[in-house]
Amino acid sequence: MSAPGRVIIIGGGIGGLCLAQGLRRAGIDVAVHERDQAVGSRWEGYRIHVNPVGARALHACLPEAGWREFLATTGSGGDFGFLTEQMEELVVVEESVMYPDGADPAENHYAADRATLRRLLLTGLEDVVQFGAEFVGYEQRPDGTVEASFADGRTVVGDVLVGADGAGSRVRRQYLPHIRTVDAGAVGVAHKLWLTDEVRAALPSRLGTGMNIVNVNAPCFLFTSVFEPPDGSSPPYLLCALVARPDLLPPDVTELDSDALRAVVDVLVAGWHPQLRRALAESDHGSRSAIAFRTAEPGEPWPATPVTVMGDAIHLMPPVGGLGGNTALRDAHLLSRLLAAAARGERDTVSAIGAYESDMREYGTATVRYVLAQKEQALSRGVLATAGARGWFRLCAAVPALRRRSLGSSFAGPATARAWERV
Repeated sequence: MSAPGRVIIIGGGIGGLCLAQGLRRAGIDVAVHERDQAVGSRWEGYRIHVNPVGARALHACLPEAGWREFLATTGSGGDFGFLTEQMEELVVVEESVMYPDGADPAENHYAADRATLRRLLLTGLEDVVQFGAEFVGYEQRPDGTVEASFADGRTVVGDVLVGADGAGSRVRRQYLPHIRTVDAGAVGVAHKLWLTDEVRAALPSRLGTGMNIVNVNAPCFLFTSVFEPPDGSSPPYLLCALVARPDLLPPDVTELDSDALRAVVDVLVAGWHPQLRRALAESDHGSRSAIAFRTAEPGEPWPATPVTVMGDAIHLMPPVGGLGGNTALRDAHLLSRLLAAAARGERDTVSAIGAYESDMREYGTATVRYVLAQKEQALSRGVLATAGARGWFRLCAAVPALRRRSLGSSFAGPATARAWERV
Protein backbone atom coordinates (compact mmCIF):
# COMPACT_ATOMS: atom_id res chain seq x y z
CA MET A 1 0.00 0.00 0.00
CA SER A 2 1.85 3.08 -1.23
CA ALA A 3 -0.39 5.88 0.06
CA PRO A 4 -3.35 6.15 2.44
CA GLY A 5 -6.62 6.65 0.58
CA ARG A 6 -9.09 6.81 3.46
CA VAL A 7 -8.23 6.73 7.17
CA ILE A 8 -10.89 5.44 9.59
CA ILE A 9 -10.52 6.68 13.19
CA ILE A 10 -12.42 4.85 15.93
CA GLY A 11 -13.03 7.29 18.78
CA GLY A 12 -13.70 11.03 18.85
CA GLY A 13 -11.79 12.11 21.95
CA ILE A 14 -9.14 14.82 21.85
CA GLY A 15 -6.49 12.48 20.39
CA GLY A 16 -8.67 11.08 17.62
CA LEU A 17 -10.04 14.51 16.71
CA CYS A 18 -6.57 16.07 16.67
CA LEU A 19 -5.46 13.32 14.29
CA ALA A 20 -8.51 13.96 12.08
CA GLN A 21 -7.69 17.68 11.99
CA GLY A 22 -4.09 16.95 11.02
CA LEU A 23 -5.07 14.51 8.28
CA ARG A 24 -7.73 16.90 6.95
CA ARG A 25 -5.13 19.66 6.87
CA ALA A 26 -2.85 17.35 4.85
CA GLY A 27 -5.63 16.64 2.35
CA ILE A 28 -6.16 13.02 3.42
CA ASP A 29 -9.68 11.55 3.36
CA VAL A 30 -10.63 10.75 6.96
CA ALA A 31 -13.72 9.56 8.84
CA VAL A 32 -14.20 9.50 12.62
CA HIS A 33 -16.66 7.06 14.20
CA GLU A 34 -17.67 7.96 17.78
CA ARG A 35 -20.05 5.94 19.95
CA ASP A 36 -21.38 9.01 21.81
CA GLN A 37 -24.80 9.98 20.51
CA ALA A 38 -23.89 13.67 20.29
CA VAL A 39 -21.44 16.28 21.53
CA GLY A 40 -21.85 16.63 25.29
CA SER A 41 -24.04 13.52 25.64
CA ARG A 42 -21.83 12.34 28.48
CA TRP A 43 -19.60 13.91 31.12
CA GLU A 44 -16.32 14.96 29.46
CA GLY A 45 -14.04 15.68 32.42
CA TYR A 46 -12.42 18.75 33.89
CA ARG A 47 -9.47 20.91 32.94
CA ILE A 48 -6.35 19.57 31.27
CA HIS A 49 -2.85 20.98 31.42
CA VAL A 50 -1.61 21.29 27.84
CA ASN A 51 2.19 21.30 27.88
CA PRO A 52 4.48 22.37 24.99
CA VAL A 53 4.27 18.91 23.40
CA GLY A 54 0.48 19.10 23.33
CA ALA A 55 0.53 22.74 22.22
CA ARG A 56 2.95 21.90 19.41
CA ALA A 57 0.62 19.13 18.22
CA LEU A 58 -2.44 21.38 18.28
CA HIS A 59 -0.61 24.14 16.43
CA ALA A 60 0.52 21.69 13.74
CA CYS A 61 -2.83 19.93 13.29
CA LEU A 62 -5.42 22.68 13.72
CA PRO A 63 -6.24 25.22 11.01
CA GLU A 64 -5.07 28.74 11.87
CA ALA A 65 -8.54 29.81 13.04
CA GLY A 66 -8.73 26.78 15.35
CA TRP A 67 -5.33 27.54 16.85
CA ARG A 68 -6.38 31.14 17.53
CA GLU A 69 -9.55 29.88 19.20
CA PHE A 70 -7.48 27.54 21.37
CA LEU A 71 -5.34 30.46 22.54
CA ALA A 72 -8.46 32.54 23.21
CA THR A 73 -10.24 29.88 25.30
CA THR A 74 -7.33 28.68 27.46
CA GLY A 75 -5.82 30.27 30.50
CA SER A 76 -2.63 30.28 32.47
CA GLY A 77 -2.13 27.37 34.82
CA GLY A 78 -0.82 29.72 37.49
CA ASP A 79 1.78 29.01 40.14
CA PHE A 80 1.97 25.77 42.13
CA GLY A 81 1.65 25.54 45.89
CA PHE A 82 2.54 22.72 48.26
CA LEU A 83 0.34 22.87 51.37
CA THR A 84 -0.36 20.93 54.52
CA GLU A 85 -3.85 19.66 55.31
CA GLN A 86 -4.13 22.64 57.70
CA MET A 87 -3.53 25.04 54.77
CA GLU A 88 -0.01 25.99 55.80
CA GLU A 89 1.96 27.06 52.72
CA LEU A 90 5.16 25.01 52.52
CA VAL A 91 6.34 26.53 49.23
CA VAL A 92 4.80 28.23 46.22
CA VAL A 93 6.61 27.65 42.93
CA GLU A 94 6.17 30.61 40.61
CA GLU A 95 4.81 29.97 37.13
CA SER A 96 7.92 31.58 35.65
CA VAL A 97 10.05 28.97 37.45
CA MET A 98 7.94 26.02 36.29
CA TYR A 99 7.36 27.12 32.73
CA PRO A 100 9.78 29.73 31.42
CA ASP A 101 7.97 31.83 28.83
CA GLY A 102 8.84 31.15 25.22
CA ALA A 103 8.42 33.59 22.36
CA ASP A 104 6.52 30.93 20.37
CA PRO A 105 2.97 30.29 21.72
CA ALA A 106 3.29 26.69 20.48
CA GLU A 107 6.03 26.14 23.08
CA ASN A 108 4.03 27.30 26.11
CA HIS A 109 1.78 25.75 28.76
CA TYR A 110 -2.00 26.21 28.92
CA ALA A 111 -4.94 25.33 31.15
CA ALA A 112 -7.78 24.09 28.96
CA ASP A 113 -11.27 22.86 29.75
CA ARG A 114 -11.61 19.34 28.29
CA ALA A 115 -15.16 19.83 27.00
CA THR A 116 -14.23 23.16 25.41
CA LEU A 117 -11.14 21.64 23.81
CA ARG A 118 -13.13 18.74 22.40
CA ARG A 119 -15.69 21.10 20.85
CA LEU A 120 -12.91 23.19 19.37
CA LEU A 121 -11.36 20.08 17.82
CA LEU A 122 -14.75 19.15 16.32
CA THR A 123 -15.01 22.49 14.51
CA GLY A 124 -14.82 21.98 10.76
CA LEU A 125 -15.21 18.20 11.05
CA GLU A 126 -19.00 18.14 10.85
CA ASP A 127 -18.86 16.09 7.65
CA VAL A 128 -16.16 13.82 9.07
CA VAL A 129 -17.48 12.70 12.48
CA GLN A 130 -20.22 10.08 12.69
CA PHE A 131 -21.86 9.96 16.14
CA GLY A 132 -23.74 6.97 17.52
CA ALA A 133 -21.28 4.58 15.85
CA GLU A 134 -20.38 1.78 18.28
CA PHE A 135 -17.41 -0.13 16.89
CA VAL A 136 -17.51 -3.92 17.35
CA GLY A 137 -14.61 -5.24 15.25
CA TYR A 138 -12.63 -5.14 12.04
CA GLU A 139 -11.43 -7.44 9.27
CA GLN A 140 -8.36 -7.05 7.09
CA ARG A 141 -9.42 -7.80 3.53
CA PRO A 142 -7.34 -9.60 0.86
CA ASP A 143 -6.82 -6.35 -1.08
CA GLY A 144 -5.07 -4.78 1.94
CA THR A 145 -7.98 -2.57 3.05
CA VAL A 146 -9.66 -2.76 6.45
CA GLU A 147 -13.40 -3.20 7.02
CA ALA A 148 -14.80 -1.87 10.32
CA SER A 149 -18.13 -3.14 11.67
CA PHE A 150 -20.55 -1.34 13.98
CA ALA A 151 -23.27 -2.42 16.38
CA ASP A 152 -26.09 -1.22 14.10
CA GLY A 153 -24.91 -3.50 11.31
CA ARG A 154 -23.14 -0.85 9.22
CA THR A 155 -19.67 -1.44 7.81
CA VAL A 156 -17.10 0.96 6.37
CA VAL A 157 -13.91 0.26 4.43
CA GLY A 158 -10.68 2.22 4.59
CA ASP A 159 -6.99 1.91 3.88
CA VAL A 160 -5.96 2.59 7.49
CA LEU A 161 -7.80 1.94 10.76
CA VAL A 162 -6.73 3.87 13.89
CA GLY A 163 -7.98 2.88 17.34
CA ALA A 164 -8.37 6.07 19.38
CA ASP A 165 -11.09 4.47 21.48
CA GLY A 166 -9.68 4.90 24.97
CA ALA A 167 -8.84 2.65 27.89
CA GLY A 168 -11.31 -0.09 26.95
CA SER A 169 -10.22 -0.03 23.30
CA ARG A 170 -11.89 -2.72 21.23
CA VAL A 171 -9.39 -2.07 18.45
CA ARG A 172 -6.49 -2.84 20.81
CA ARG A 173 -8.18 -5.96 22.19
CA GLN A 174 -8.45 -7.39 18.68
CA TYR A 175 -5.19 -6.05 17.27
CA LEU A 176 -2.92 -6.52 20.29
CA PRO A 177 -4.72 -8.94 22.64
CA HIS A 178 -1.56 -9.50 24.70
CA ILE A 179 -1.55 -5.88 25.91
CA ARG A 180 -3.85 -5.63 28.91
CA THR A 181 -4.69 -2.86 31.31
CA VAL A 182 -3.91 -3.42 34.99
CA ASP A 183 -4.84 -1.75 38.25
CA ALA A 184 -2.57 1.26 38.90
CA GLY A 185 -3.04 1.10 42.68
CA ALA A 186 -4.84 4.42 43.10
CA VAL A 187 -8.37 5.80 43.10
CA GLY A 188 -9.30 9.39 42.30
CA VAL A 189 -12.36 11.23 43.57
CA ALA A 190 -13.02 14.39 41.58
CA HIS A 191 -14.94 17.47 42.72
CA LYS A 192 -15.87 20.74 41.04
CA LEU A 193 -16.62 23.99 42.88
CA TRP A 194 -18.09 26.86 40.90
CA LEU A 195 -16.14 29.94 41.90
CA THR A 196 -18.87 32.41 42.74
CA ASP A 197 -17.96 35.42 44.87
CA GLU A 198 -19.50 33.68 47.88
CA VAL A 199 -17.48 30.50 47.33
CA ARG A 200 -14.24 32.44 46.85
CA ALA A 201 -14.83 34.28 50.12
CA ALA A 202 -15.29 30.98 51.98
CA LEU A 203 -12.21 29.25 50.51
CA PRO A 204 -8.74 29.36 52.03
CA SER A 205 -7.07 32.07 49.96
CA ARG A 206 -4.42 29.80 48.45
CA LEU A 207 -7.06 27.48 46.94
CA GLY A 208 -8.50 30.35 44.93
CA THR A 209 -5.47 30.60 42.67
CA GLY A 210 -3.21 28.43 40.54
CA MET A 211 -2.59 24.77 41.33
CA ASN A 212 -1.85 23.09 44.64
CA ILE A 213 -0.94 19.77 46.21
CA VAL A 214 -2.10 19.15 49.77
CA ASN A 215 0.67 17.06 51.35
CA VAL A 216 -0.66 14.61 53.97
CA ASN A 217 0.82 12.10 56.39
CA ALA A 218 -1.17 9.29 54.76
CA PRO A 219 -1.22 7.43 51.42
CA CYS A 220 -3.36 10.09 49.77
CA PHE A 221 -3.10 13.66 48.51
CA LEU A 222 -5.35 16.38 47.17
CA PHE A 223 -4.69 18.21 43.91
CA THR A 224 -6.50 21.50 43.27
CA SER A 225 -6.55 23.73 40.21
CA VAL A 226 -8.43 26.89 39.29
CA PHE A 227 -9.76 27.24 35.76
CA GLU A 228 -10.77 30.72 34.63
CA PRO A 229 -11.56 30.99 30.88
CA PRO A 230 -9.99 34.24 29.64
CA ASP A 231 -12.90 34.88 27.26
CA GLY A 232 -15.57 34.45 29.93
CA SER A 233 -17.23 31.72 27.86
CA SER A 234 -17.99 29.65 30.96
CA PRO A 235 -17.98 30.21 34.73
CA PRO A 236 -14.68 29.73 36.58
CA TYR A 237 -14.35 26.67 38.75
CA LEU A 238 -12.00 24.88 41.14
CA LEU A 239 -11.09 21.28 40.37
CA CYS A 240 -10.27 19.15 43.42
CA ALA A 241 -8.96 15.62 42.87
CA LEU A 242 -8.46 13.48 45.95
CA VAL A 243 -6.16 10.55 45.10
CA ALA A 244 -5.75 7.66 47.54
CA ARG A 245 -4.62 4.09 47.77
CA PRO A 246 -7.61 1.76 47.30
CA ASP A 247 -7.38 0.32 50.83
CA LEU A 248 -8.33 3.71 52.27
CA LEU A 249 -11.68 3.62 50.47
CA PRO A 250 -14.66 1.23 50.26
CA PRO A 251 -14.20 -1.56 47.69
CA ASP A 252 -17.24 -0.31 45.76
CA VAL A 253 -16.21 3.37 45.80
CA THR A 254 -16.46 3.74 42.02
CA GLU A 255 -20.10 2.62 42.14
CA LEU A 256 -21.20 5.04 44.88
CA ASP A 257 -23.51 7.94 44.10
CA SER A 258 -22.56 11.55 44.76
CA ASP A 259 -23.99 11.71 48.27
CA ALA A 260 -22.23 8.51 49.34
CA LEU A 261 -18.95 9.79 47.90
CA ARG A 262 -19.36 12.98 49.88
CA ALA A 263 -19.65 10.95 53.10
CA VAL A 264 -16.65 8.75 52.23
CA VAL A 265 -14.44 11.74 51.46
CA ASP A 266 -15.54 13.57 54.61
CA VAL A 267 -14.37 10.64 56.73
CA LEU A 268 -11.05 10.48 54.87
CA VAL A 269 -10.33 14.20 55.38
CA ALA A 270 -11.49 14.34 59.00
CA GLY A 271 -9.00 16.51 60.86
CA TRP A 272 -8.14 18.63 57.80
CA HIS A 273 -8.69 22.38 57.77
CA PRO A 274 -12.45 23.01 58.25
CA GLN A 275 -12.68 25.35 55.25
CA LEU A 276 -11.10 22.70 53.04
CA ARG A 277 -13.46 20.01 54.35
CA ARG A 278 -16.41 22.31 53.76
CA ALA A 279 -15.31 23.06 50.21
CA LEU A 280 -15.17 19.35 49.33
CA ALA A 281 -18.51 18.68 51.02
CA GLU A 282 -20.20 21.53 49.16
CA SER A 283 -18.79 20.74 45.71
CA ASP A 284 -21.10 20.42 42.72
CA HIS A 285 -23.32 17.39 43.29
CA GLY A 286 -23.50 16.37 39.64
CA SER A 287 -19.77 16.38 38.98
CA ARG A 288 -18.55 14.40 42.00
CA SER A 289 -17.22 11.03 40.78
CA ALA A 290 -14.68 8.31 41.56
CA ILE A 291 -12.49 6.30 39.21
CA ALA A 292 -10.00 3.50 39.79
CA PHE A 293 -6.89 4.32 37.78
CA ARG A 294 -5.55 1.70 35.39
CA THR A 295 -2.40 1.52 33.30
CA ALA A 296 -0.87 -0.22 30.30
CA GLU A 297 2.44 -0.04 28.45
CA PRO A 298 2.80 -0.52 24.69
CA GLY A 299 5.03 -3.54 25.28
CA GLU A 300 7.34 -5.30 22.83
CA PRO A 301 7.40 -4.41 19.10
CA TRP A 302 4.83 -5.94 16.76
CA PRO A 303 4.72 -6.08 12.92
CA ALA A 304 3.24 -2.99 11.32
CA THR A 305 -0.09 -3.37 9.49
CA PRO A 306 -2.76 -0.95 8.22
CA VAL A 307 -4.21 -1.04 11.76
CA THR A 308 -2.74 0.99 14.63
CA VAL A 309 -3.67 2.50 17.99
CA MET A 310 -3.05 5.74 19.86
CA GLY A 311 -3.67 7.52 23.16
CA ASP A 312 -5.18 5.65 26.10
CA ALA A 313 -5.90 2.74 23.79
CA ILE A 314 -2.20 1.82 23.92
CA HIS A 315 -0.40 3.75 26.69
CA LEU A 316 -2.93 4.18 29.48
CA MET A 317 -1.70 6.04 32.57
CA PRO A 318 -3.10 7.77 35.68
CA PRO A 319 -3.94 11.45 35.09
CA VAL A 320 -0.75 12.94 36.55
CA GLY A 321 0.05 16.36 35.12
CA GLY A 322 -2.15 15.80 32.07
CA LEU A 323 0.55 13.62 30.51
CA GLY A 324 -1.97 11.10 29.17
CA GLY A 325 -3.82 13.74 27.15
CA ASN A 326 -0.61 15.37 25.95
CA THR A 327 0.79 12.01 24.88
CA ALA A 328 -2.37 11.36 22.86
CA LEU A 329 -1.92 14.74 21.15
CA ARG A 330 1.70 13.83 20.47
CA ASP A 331 0.55 10.56 18.87
CA ALA A 332 -1.84 12.50 16.65
CA HIS A 333 0.88 14.93 15.56
CA LEU A 334 3.38 12.19 14.77
CA LEU A 335 0.95 9.86 12.97
CA SER A 336 -0.61 12.65 10.90
CA ARG A 337 2.83 13.83 9.85
CA LEU A 338 3.98 10.35 8.79
CA LEU A 339 0.75 9.54 6.95
CA ALA A 340 1.00 12.89 5.18
CA ALA A 341 4.49 11.90 4.02
CA ALA A 342 3.03 8.65 2.68
CA ALA A 343 0.28 10.59 0.89
CA ARG A 344 2.98 12.67 -0.82
CA GLY A 345 4.66 9.48 -2.03
CA GLU A 346 7.69 9.89 0.24
CA ARG A 347 7.21 6.50 1.92
CA ASP A 348 4.92 3.48 2.04
CA THR A 349 1.87 3.74 4.30
CA VAL A 350 2.62 0.60 6.34
CA SER A 351 6.23 1.70 6.84
CA ALA A 352 4.90 5.09 8.00
CA ILE A 353 2.70 3.31 10.56
CA GLY A 354 5.68 1.20 11.62
CA ALA A 355 7.78 4.33 12.17
CA TYR A 356 4.98 5.86 14.22
CA GLU A 357 4.60 2.74 16.35
CA SER A 358 8.35 2.49 16.95
CA ASP A 359 8.60 6.05 18.28
CA MET A 360 5.28 5.83 20.13
CA ARG A 361 6.35 2.68 21.98
CA GLU A 362 9.52 4.42 23.16
CA TYR A 363 8.03 7.65 24.48
CA GLY A 364 4.76 5.98 25.51
CA THR A 365 6.53 3.43 27.70
CA ALA A 366 8.82 6.09 29.20
CA THR A 367 5.87 8.35 30.02
CA VAL A 368 3.78 5.58 31.61
CA ARG A 369 6.70 4.58 33.84
CA TYR A 370 7.40 8.19 34.79
CA VAL A 371 3.76 8.78 35.75
CA LEU A 372 3.61 5.58 37.82
CA ALA A 373 6.80 6.58 39.65
CA GLN A 374 5.34 10.00 40.42
CA LYS A 375 2.11 8.40 41.65
CA GLU A 376 3.99 5.96 43.86
CA GLN A 377 6.12 8.71 45.34
CA ALA A 378 3.06 10.84 46.11
CA LEU A 379 1.26 7.96 47.85
CA SER A 380 4.25 6.60 49.80
CA ARG A 381 3.82 8.63 52.95
CA GLY A 382 4.82 7.93 56.55
CA VAL A 383 5.67 10.22 59.43
CA LEU A 384 9.35 10.45 58.50
CA ALA A 385 8.73 10.78 54.78
CA THR A 386 6.15 13.52 55.32
CA ALA A 387 8.39 15.40 57.73
CA GLY A 388 11.30 15.14 55.32
CA ALA A 389 9.23 16.35 52.35
CA ARG A 390 7.84 19.28 54.31
CA GLY A 391 11.27 20.26 55.53
CA TRP A 392 12.57 20.20 51.96
CA PHE A 393 9.69 22.35 50.70
CA ARG A 394 10.28 24.90 53.46
CA LEU A 395 13.97 25.05 52.55
CA CYS A 396 13.03 25.61 48.88
CA ALA A 397 10.70 28.40 49.95
CA ALA A 398 13.55 30.09 51.82
CA VAL A 399 16.18 29.67 49.07
CA PRO A 400 14.97 30.90 45.63
CA ALA A 401 17.93 29.42 43.75
CA LEU A 402 17.23 25.99 45.22
CA ARG A 403 13.54 26.35 44.38
CA ARG A 404 14.31 27.15 40.74
CA ARG A 405 16.87 24.39 40.35
CA SER A 406 15.01 21.55 42.07
CA LEU A 407 11.29 22.24 41.81
CA GLY A 408 11.36 24.05 38.48
CA SER A 409 12.87 21.10 36.63
CA SER A 410 10.52 18.60 38.28
CA PHE A 411 7.53 19.95 36.37
CA ALA A 412 9.18 19.16 33.05
CA GLY A 413 9.32 15.44 33.81
CA PRO A 414 13.11 14.99 33.65
CA ALA A 415 12.88 11.23 33.22
CA THR A 416 11.22 11.68 29.83
CA ALA A 417 12.56 15.05 28.69
CA ARG A 418 14.76 13.72 25.88
CA ALA A 419 12.06 11.43 24.54
CA TRP A 420 9.46 14.19 24.57
CA GLU A 421 11.64 16.50 22.53
CA ARG A 422 12.11 14.09 19.60
CA VAL A 423 8.89 15.26 17.90
